[in-house]
Amino acid sequence: MTKADIVDRIASATGLTKLETEAVVNGFMESVRDALIEGDTVHLRGFGSFKSEHRAPRTARNPRTNVEVKIGERYVPVFKPSRDLRDAVDKASR
Repeated sequence: MTKADIVDRIASATGLTKLETEAVVNGFMESVRDALIEGDTVHLRGFGSFKSEHRAPRTARNPRTNVEVKIGERYVPVFKPSRDLRDAVDKASR
């Protein structure tokens, strides 16, 4: 599913125009991104949480050339689904 598909579904469910819905979806994504950049956690009850986690520096290996590559420390966005979401996906997938 793409962002356009999400906009279509929300627009048809709410009666908003696609342009209005796209502005809302873009605003949501920007808000989550900005919160993660600031180091905040975004909790969406019944859906999950977005946060940024620190990754320590490490040494990796290129499997094709066997050359070691140093990867510096970094922060990565992480999503942790809520129990409700995990249960719903599990139930629907059976």
